[in-house]
Amino acid sequence: MATKLPKVPVVIVGMGWVGGIIAAELTKAGHSVVGLERGKSRNTQDYFHVHDELRYASRYELMQDLSKETVTFRNSDKQRALPMRSYGSFLLGEGLGGAGVHWNGQYYRFLPYDFQIRSKTIERYGAKKIPAGMAIRDWGITYDELEPYYVKFEQMAGIGGEPTTQPNVGKMSKAFPVGPMKKTPGMKLFEESAKKLGYHPYVIPSANLTEQYKNPDGIERAACQYCGYCERFGCEYGAKSDPVVTVMPVSQKTGKLDLRTHSTVTEVLHDGTKATGVRYVNTPTGEEYIQPADVVILASYLFSNVRLLLHSKLGRPYDPQSDTGAVGRNYAYQVNGASTNVMYEDREFNLAMGAGALGSSLDDYNGDNFDHADLKFLHGANIRFTQTGARPIQFQPAPMGTAKWGAEFKKQTLHYANRVLTVAAQGSSMPWRHHYLDLDPTYKDALGLPLIRLTFDFEDQDRELVKYIAGKTKEIADGMGGTKTEIHDSIKQYNIVPYQSTHNTGGAIMGSDPKTSVVNNYLQMWDAPNVFVVGASAFSHNSGFNPTATVGALAYRAADGIAKYIAKPGPLA
Repeated sequence: MATKLPKVPVVIVGMGWVGGIIAAELTKAGHSVVGLERGKSRNTQDYFHVHDELRYASRYELMQDLSKETVTFRNSDKQRALPMRSYGSFLLGEGLGGAGVHWNGQYYRFLPYDFQIRSKTIERYGAKKIPAGMAIRDWGITYDELEPYYVKFEQMAGIGGEPTTQPNVGKMSKAFPVGPMKKTPGMKLFEESAKKLGYHPYVIPSANLTEQYKNPDGIERAACQYCGYCERFGCEYGAKSDPVVTVMPVSQKTGKLDLRTHSTVTEVLHDGTKATGVRYVNTPTGEEYIQPADVVILASYLFSNVRLLLHSKLGRPYDPQSDTGAVGRNYAYQVNGASTNVMYEDREFNLAMGAGALGSSLDDYNGDNFDHADLKFLHGANIRFTQTGARPIQFQPAPMGTAKWGAEFKKQTLHYANRVLTVAAQGSSMPWRHHYLDLDPTYKDALGLPLIRLTFDFEDQDRELVKYIAGKTKEIADGMGGTKTEIHDSIKQYNIVPYQSTHNTGGAIMGSDPKTSVVNNYLQMWDAPNVFVVGASAFSHNSGFNPTATVGALAYRAADGIAKYIAKPGPLA
């Protein structure tokens, strides 16, 4: 029998970037909030021994325990999905701060084109340019409408970057609060080569603080030390902007946040038109609770957001056969694989030092910044050189064709450990009718609930994108003064085993049509106006960028919408 608790104004499920931002904004405005986090609590003291590559990068200590809950995967609905038993393609964070603790800190605003991708594509090329089965949609919001919320995230997090002078990107109403990261020799080689080709390189905007910074909430933090331990690690110095050192202290200081860790939400309770609260389990004890609330906010990673909606029978599940329903549609990933290695026999670089967002990139072949009329794909990729820290266990560079073990492997990796620079591309991912999320009919989690099932594969669109963009990476790499270059210009079937990117998106997308979207442009559910589903689950497709900037901006806009709803309940759009 579940224990029913006293009703609260707001309950937030998941306390990462999204939950932390919304909790901070609501508690500052005087609203009482209950925050439910299924993992443990954290602070910077937990990271004092963080420079342990085996513990964190190889054994995934900050990640979700896959023996208790995982994802099942198949390439098509003609296959049986199987569980992801060990980490590979992507990493699922758990605990206070969520994936915001182990991210790199690379910060990119999406392009104006992204938010109106369907209408802009038809306007320039005609409707026939969109292949049958590709499900691109306008997001129901424009870049200009979201821009002030990008600013709020940047000021809070202390994003460092150069003044924006890039063509074909969104205008910034306010400059980044601090300057860019330092330029390494590799970054200079990349930028010099790109400029000679007529491209527009820039230092990657960074959430690794570039100088001492005090944000508008009074949170003061020190600058990055370029230690090279960012992605997969927490920052013991507090220099990497994460929820634990930025927004969580703000809400906790107000006394209005009731934070409950080890609390796994299993159901959103509702009457068919409105949520009444949530059901959750205290995992150490197994005790079950019902937390009534006026407003329910789903702020977890997209797999958890979508899974919870489906478990709760809240919203209309997507059916790929009839192309009806909304919950689970428009899953998209990130299309990587286009890159060129530059090898040097006459010089070495200090690749062990770095930072998660240390690097330079360009967007000349991102979005619709180049003519697609004669190309067999839409969108593009951000092309970059990054120096995130070459750690000894997982960084083992060797020329193509080298055996993966043995004496020759050891010889080559030792020789090239500081002699290889990589120009890589992070490609966009378009949604397709047959890529989606639903509940697995066979496999369950430790609580006996069905796992989320992912159906996804790379398409010809993705293979064409990788082949074309790889050629651009080679042009740049060839001009970087190396002894030789090696291009990687193809991808095959999607495989969940090797790591690729943690940038999963979609499943509870935003839009202007309730038939094909789950939430409106405040991320308020069409089917239950007191439920807000916030995060990358709202993305209708994935851009050629890291998603965190847009996740943060949407969280700030959702917080505004939630405050409006509390003042006057009802649909906001």
